[in-house]
Amino acid sequence: MELPAPSSASFFLVAVVAGATLFLVTVLRLRARSTRKYRLPPGPRPWPVIGNLNLIGPLPHHSVHELSKRYGPLMSLRFGSFPVVVASSIDTARLILKTHDLAFIDRPQTAAGSDEVRAMLSDLRAAASAPAGGHDAVTLREHLYMVNLSVVSRMLLGKKYVVEGSSSPATPEEFRWLIDEHFFLNGVLNVADMIPWLSPLDPQGYVKRMKRSAKMLDRFLEHVVDEHNERRRREGEDFVAMDMMDVLLELADDPSQLEVPITRDNVKGFTLDLMGGGTDTSAVTVEWAMSELLRNPEVLAKATEELDRVVGRNRLVAEGDIPSLPYLDAVVKETLRLHPVAPLLTPRLCREDVSVGGYDIPAGARVFVNAWAIGRDPAVWEAPLEFRPERFAGSGVDVKGQHFELLPFGSGRRMCPGMGLALRMVPTILGNLLHAFAWRLPDGVAAEELGMEETFGLTVPRLVPLQAVAEPKLPARLYAVL
Repeated sequence: MELPAPSSASFFLVAVVAGATLFLVTVLRLRARSTRKYRLPPGPRPWPVIGNLNLIGPLPHHSVHELSKRYGPLMSLRFGSFPVVVASSIDTARLILKTHDLAFIDRPQTAAGSDEVRAMLSDLRAAASAPAGGHDAVTLREHLYMVNLSVVSRMLLGKKYVVEGSSSPATPEEFRWLIDEHFFLNGVLNVADMIPWLSPLDPQGYVKRMKRSAKMLDRFLEHVVDEHNERRRREGEDFVAMDMMDVLLELADDPSQLEVPITRDNVKGFTLDLMGGGTDTSAVTVEWAMSELLRNPEVLAKATEELDRVVGRNRLVAEGDIPSLPYLDAVVKETLRLHPVAPLLTPRLCREDVSVGGYDIPAGARVFVNAWAIGRDPAVWEAPLEFRPERFAGSGVDVKGQHFELLPFGSGRRMCPGMGLALRMVPTILGNLLHAFAWRLPDGVAAEELGMEETFGLTVPRLVPLQAVAEPKLPARLYAVL
């Protein structure tokens, strides 16, 4: 289901609606303004009511990157009634995420396995086989999504809950729509979040959509929790935790094991974060990696040569092979440099007045780190727009939050909880795709013509799903589902 993107036109419409009350709001703001004078980072002058929302286009990480070229790596904006600070360099990111991480630890409130890999390869082989003996182009996104969903579901919930059939609480298509909607609505710039008195109007319609998707997701998770609790009740003293939800429910029942008790809603929320994040982020990253490889055939050839040499042609890639595949690891890092899953990371909320880099950031300010801009900074990276995995050879740079030139998962106490899962799944899935098939673009599509446009949400996938031709190159028995 196609999700609409926010546009400058929507912000202009909000400005028109707000115009009738502009005078009153301005007077109230002047009366309520703090007497303290802050030395804020430089930034564009905000408009009354809307602040700088008029400067934010459909791809906000691009918009703030262009603004930072004028105003500097630590920039002050205003989104409606909220002050916003954007860090766009290694040094400013380190100050926010490490030096002063306790001040920025809060988040703003808004309205908003091997069997599976083999099954994916089998499905791809069948989908790619044309009746005339040739090979049809396949749309990778759906296959990537389902293999990630299956792995994450079994790991977190103990089985595949999202399957075809009347006993399932959601079909694969329904759950895919729910996750897409969840990620879009949690990443979109909702004007009502920035101008609270507009909330009852819901000018963009996002709050209505949030309520609908939240209700549907809660119904799915209630089914999962009830089923797990029923097994616990049935097995009694013989019960043994089999998956993450079992463990979380046991902790919820015995608060003495935790400093901060967790509730049933906490269990559902944490499960949704990992299930949605593990599914969507890994699929998005692999699709971007395949896109870059198809645009750079020489890199694709090096990656497949390494796989043939290390793994051979008589088996699939196993997770244990990954440490012996340094070029594949470099391909993943280079993909995350150019295409971080969350380009502005997750926004932080400043809990107290703090001085950063000689500027004041007031309590209540929302702080973004533009990991996308840092990954393309020519002061940090040679030829930053080129896809060169070789740049990571022997560099020691990793993606785990200790090297601020590469921050796809953030850093500090609030970095992405799904990082470990993603770093296991992405290279294994990508490695098997490259090892099991010879890949090329459809006839008539040149490598340099492959579109690389993005669409914005909590994650940033390709605007147009990648289509490619896959030709099986391993023995047929390796594609069989056991």
